[in-house]
Amino acid sequence: MNGDQGIFVPALLGIVEGLTEFLPVSSTAHLLLLGHFLDFNSPGRLFEVLIQLGAILAIVVVYFWRLIAIARDALARKPGALRFILGVVLAAAPAAIAGVLLHDFIKTVIYESPILICVMLIVGGLILLWVDQLKLEPKYTSIYEYPPLLCLYIGLFQMVALIPGVSRSGATIVGSLLLGTDKRSAAEFSFFVAIPLMAGAFGYDLYKNRELISTELGLAVGVGFAAAFILAFIVVRYALDFISRHGFAPFAYWRIFVGAIGLWGVLLFR
Repeated sequence: MNGDQGIFVPALLGIVEGLTEFLPVSSTAHLLLLGHFLDFNSPGRLFEVLIQLGAILAIVVVYFWRLIAIARDALARKPGALRFILGVVLAAAPAAIAGVLLHDFIKTVIYESPILICVMLIVGGLILLWVDQLKLEPKYTSIYEYPPLLCLYIGLFQMVALIPGVSRSGATIVGSLLLGTDKRSAAEFSFFVAIPLMAGAFGYDLYKNRELISTELGLAVGVGFAAAFILAFIVVRYALDFISRHGFAPFAYWRIFVGAIGLWGVLLFR
């Protein structure tokens, strides 16, 4: 980390994290590319993972009462709640297992490949644009109706998102749509699956890199955390209504734009 950057760059990265985490544009790609061009390097890429806690907290706050209701119904052994929790676990499990097994390779190789990140942004944008324009007839319009096997298949799609630039929510949404869900419930399901995945990634990275934590890093994470929480809270509150009205095309075009600009910048300043 560059100490001369003060809190401005961590705050900017926190804002970007909050704005992009729950949208199908790949928050990790945005953070890594922005950090690359701003010469911001956190030890072990710990900063980029730890500020996700702000985004996790935001989604927990927005869905707090629904989470409480689901937990209460699960304790009462209501089948709908138990099936929903099982579905979230099944959807999160493949990426969680692959993330642990491939952790060091992802952090030391893929995270350090800005050209790959840009290419995946563009390719993912084209795929999202294609899927958004398909005339699909949804079979499931409520996340509480998703059968367990469907959730597991969605989780297999999500494994691809371990490559930065693919997007965790983007992979979840594309998989969900192709498997018969509607756009709104696909986006909402990606919110809930994010909670265990992001919390697990936070805890695992914190444990793996605990010796790298310093006062300077702690201050940067605190600033980024606060910014990520505020912006993610706003995004989660309004994202579903926006998606219902406009679909995913705006996010697809944004991905292609960022990927193209990033690729141009990386090749120009190599």
